[in-house]
Amino acid sequence: MGRAAIIRMRKKRVNRSFYGSLSLFVLLAVMGGFMALPLLYAINNAFKPLDEIFLFPPRFFVRNPTMDNFSDLFNLVSGSWVPFTRYIFNTLFITGLGVVGHVLLASAAAYPLAKHRFPAKKAMFGIVVLALMFTSQVTAVPNYIIMSWLGFVDTYWAVIIPAFAFPLGLYLMKQFMEQIPDALLEAAKIDGASEYRIFWTVVMPNVRPAWYTLIILLFQMLWGTNGNGFIYSEQLKTLNFALGQIIQGGIARAGVGAAVALMLMSVPITLFVFFQSRIIETMATSGMKD
Repeated sequence: MGRAAIIRMRKKRVNRSFYGSLSLFVLLAVMGGFMALPLLYAINNAFKPLDEIFLFPPRFFVRNPTMDNFSDLFNLVSGSWVPFTRYIFNTLFITGLGVVGHVLLASAAAYPLAKHRFPAKKAMFGIVVLALMFTSQVTAVPNYIIMSWLGFVDTYWAVIIPAFAFPLGLYLMKQFMEQIPDALLEAAKIDGASEYRIFWTVVMPNVRPAWYTLIILLFQMLWGTNGNGFIYSEQLKTLNFALGQIIQGGIARAGVGAAVALMLMSVPITLFVFFQSRIIETMATSGMKD
């Protein structure tokens, strides 16, 4: 590397003083602490006795922490005529199958949209973009009609199949796959790799940030679903529905409701914390260019 190139690199280097770095750190710390306040409040509420929950003005931090809210919740779920483990299994089955199925289908559909030419390609992608404008409330009636026609009402599939068609996942995978250099795929074809092998061994490893992000989004959506409107049998109800029924017992169950809220939010947050490091580690592969 020549002397002129080294001088140019030094000029481009960001020159930030110690106080500038300290100010930026303090600003980010304050913003991070502010965004963590709802989570801290939910954690404190879960351990508050009833007299502190209804105290006015409310206190942010718990003064006399107790486990009574969780013990009351355990007693309530133990008295259910449907085993509580059944609700957990239903939620895990719907969430797991929905997430895995959507990641695979979205990736398989995004690959030809991103790396192949065929008639009506732009029109198909335009339909995907248009589908992003519609919320789940808008598509609830068409989804029910389709699920009823397929005979999936009051089954797991009434919730899983619509999750397969999550348009944001297809859009995200397509955008990430477009960043993969065409020269990389052409080199694999020259080596004799088939389209399926290119997809599994070249494309999918390079779009890891996209499908990690999809896992987080789909898990959060399916973990919080209650299946209302599609599932009627008590044996097929989800954990969110069961816990929601428990806390509808009036103000006496306000503490139990706080414990339920903490339990429901803890699993998606744990998943996000786990996959966040994976996304950062693999983000370098998303910036490849020809």
